[in-house]
Order: sequence, then C-alpha cells, then structure tokens
Amino acid sequence: MDNSKVSLQVMADALSMKNPRDWGTYARILRKYVLDEGVLTMEEAVRKMTSLPARFLGLQDRGIVREGFWADLVVFDPDTVKNVATYGEPCLFPKGIPYVLVNGKLAIDEGKHTGALAGKVLRYST
Repeated sequence: MDNSKVSLQVMADALSMKNPRDWGTYARILRKYVLDEGVLTMEEAVRKMTSLPARFLGLQDRGIVREGFWADLVVFDPDTVKNVATYGEPCLFPKGIPYVLVNGKLAIDEGKHTGALAGKVLRYST
C-alpha cells in the first residue's frame, strides 16, 4: 500500500493526567520518531502537531505562524528534547523545551511554568 498520501495528525487528549502521554506526547514523537528512528522528517512531525490538527478541528486561526493568527509557539532544542514522564511520575515537563507561548503570552520560561494561564477552551469552527 502506498502511504505517501496518508495524513494523520498527532494530538493528545490529556483527560486523565495520570498517563505520561498527557505531558510527553509531542516530545516523544520528536525524540523517537524524528530524531532517533527517522520515521518522520522534522517538518512532517511539526505539521502533524500543528496545522494538520488545527485544520481537522476547524481552528481557522491557529496551527501556523501567520500575521493575525494566535501565537501558540513552542521553542525546543532538538539535541535535548525528550519525554521524561513515567507512569510513576506522569506530570513531568519534557526536557529540551525552554519556551512556550500560549496566545502570545509566555507560559514556559527557561523550562519553568510562569503561572500564566493564557489558554482557553477551543471549539470546532467551520
């Protein structure tokens, strides 16, 4: 089967907060499937984590860096990005992600939560 046209997005539901994937899904994808195994290119992985799920969920002003869109940005170091959450300690921030901006506000600064709660519930839009 030719899988070249298959488009799958990467999303995490984070319902339980007791599973390591709730905190480490994206770091794991980058480390394991991009950097270690080479199953995905960096560009493919980033698209599957950003614009593809935004489009799938009908979020018209998210998922890409563009003027007028919400600034949801993650800065990561490909040399150190790694999921460290475990079933014993599921709520650990991944390594190698020093900065996260949510709606243009700094939420993670030097790997530490700033206390900013800039996120909001997003609903499917057409």
